[in-house]
Amino acid sequence: MSSIIQLLPDHVANQIAAGEVVQRPASVVKELLENAVDAKATDIKLIIKDAGKSLIQVIDNGVGMNVTDARLCFARHATSKIRQAEDLFSLHTKGFRGEALASIAAIAHMEMKTKQDQDELGTHIIIEGSKFVSQEAAVVPKGTSFAVKNLFFNIPARRNFLKSDTVEFRHVMDEFQRVALAHPNIHFTFYHNGSEMYNLPAAGYRQRIVGIMSGKTNEKLVPVNEDTEIINIQGFVCKPEFAKKNRGEQFFFVNDRFIKSGYLHHAVMSAYEGLLKDGCQPSYFLFLQVPPNTIDINIHPTKTEIKFDDEQALYAILRASIKHSLGQFNVAPVLDFDRDANLDTPYHYKDMEAETPTIQVDTTFNPFTDDKTNQHYSKASSGTSSYSSSGASSGSSYSGSSFSGYSKRVEPTASWESLYVGLDTENPESIESSPFTFENEEVTSSLFNEDEVEQVAQKTYQIHKKYIVSPIKSGMIIVDQQRAHQRILYEQFLLNMTVNQAASQQLLFPLDLFYSASEMKQIEELKPSLETTGFVFDDSKTDHLVVSGIPVNITESEVSLVIEQLLSDLQDGIPANSFSQNDTIAKSMAKSLAVKTGSYLTEKEQDNLVNGLFACKDPNISPFQKPTFITMRVEDIDKKFAL
Repeated sequence: MSSIIQLLPDHVANQIAAGEVVQRPASVVKELLENAVDAKATDIKLIIKDAGKSLIQVIDNGVGMNVTDARLCFARHATSKIRQAEDLFSLHTKGFRGEALASIAAIAHMEMKTKQDQDELGTHIIIEGSKFVSQEAAVVPKGTSFAVKNLFFNIPARRNFLKSDTVEFRHVMDEFQRVALAHPNIHFTFYHNGSEMYNLPAAGYRQRIVGIMSGKTNEKLVPVNEDTEIINIQGFVCKPEFAKKNRGEQFFFVNDRFIKSGYLHHAVMSAYEGLLKDGCQPSYFLFLQVPPNTIDINIHPTKTEIKFDDEQALYAILRASIKHSLGQFNVAPVLDFDRDANLDTPYHYKDMEAETPTIQVDTTFNPFTDDKTNQHYSKASSGTSSYSSSGASSGSSYSGSSFSGYSKRVEPTASWESLYVGLDTENPESIESSPFTFENEEVTSSLFNEDEVEQVAQKTYQIHKKYIVSPIKSGMIIVDQQRAHQRILYEQFLLNMTVNQAASQQLLFPLDLFYSASEMKQIEELKPSLETTGFVFDDSKTDHLVVSGIPVNITESEVSLVIEQLLSDLQDGIPANSFSQNDTIAKSMAKSLAVKTGSYLTEKEQDNLVNGLFACKDPNISPFQKPTFITMRVEDIDKKFAL
């Protein structure tokens, strides 16, 4: 019987390996950028077309390769990073398994140009599907240039699984940002379809973060610095008031390698305990340095997950350092029972002593003496009485002459007793009544008659600020106020977007909303649909959006929340279908603007909500396929009491 086990051909093995390494164009971008960093490049250019489906090119000015290395780098498990197994636990570079270039070359048309500084000529190699088409000497600049064209050309099934250009471009953008953030000392430039997306000169961590995230990121950052024997932590966290609904701006770097760690993320969240609104996520950019022998990075094909030797210690140190930074920069509340801010002394009065003003009083003055005495006092006060006060700052004094205008001569009232002549204190009725007459007011018992009172009686009741109970003929209905309002808003927005008749209110002062480059690209694609809901946009800049008009049922403070929620809901991509796009936007806006559980509603608001719900085309379910109300019949209630 013949053998049934045989070795796979190299090109088949490479395609299988490519399935682990290359999932989408962003995977190629990651591998090529990391190779350029390992080549000690100080200037790296990334050029892509059609979100990387047609072209991915990375050009660096690193050390380059000679003729032998240029050919050997496309072989499987060929690497310059490790020599023996022990090196796996002391890695200082990005790639180390030697599978990236071989896997990429197996599923694309690849072209490489490389040259070392001491060589006069470089090497130019062309590979198509693991087959070497040509290799020749060429005049090329120092460094290496990789161009990957027609990704998955020989695996159409994999190409069909790629998402839209918008989604794939966002993934490419994410990979570029991760590499650029980890290496602020390298100059990065990024071009997409001929347009410059990023131009990041070499700078510090803060400048690199601001350059990538753009907008007003600088004022949001709180520095974090901690150096211990176990770990060195540097980076920034954002202030709690700038927390977002999505988790887009959260970066962990361990030894300059981007990682994902739910355990460390929990440490950050616990440091923000009590400072964030419900459902909000803080942004952070944390760079951790640990001894290479204390981590294992070879547990995931994409190397985005690593294993720490002592995770509990790292958790405690990270949580404490962030908490300390938030308190140090007065972001977190601080209790101080020994200080009252209202009693603080201004700086220029701090070391000055108070001076008691001197007051001179005429002790001989008697207001009940005759006119001559009063005249004598008036003369005496204008000449002798004074009020002097040496001010702490100006030293000014006030003399009695300045108050002479306030000395009013009092007329003698010697015959004051005559004012009370004719009054009989024992008989108050003898006093003449006031000449004023008052109109007789008739007090009515009620504004409505009994029949009208029954008609205006309350028809709805709110329970626990969550449900609205309304009686009906057969019993009662219990309405979930949040889901009901979502259904009402959803149908309103969908109708406005369908008929293009949405009302808009113009803002006196346009709003400037700042977003990252990838978010701005998404918003640009959503603009036509958003304008049908009532939004009005002015000419937007590269890093911020200018809103001059908003829908009538949205307040100015809710605009940023609506757009952030929309971006969060569209993380998986914008639907290409116009109806699906409108449906997604309507659902997202309804979720953002609907009345939340825990909100108190007046009787009129309760009635309007119930009436609006049953005026909808489909009042039974919310836009997210959840029931909006339940019905309880009288018979069901009777059965409860019969038990």
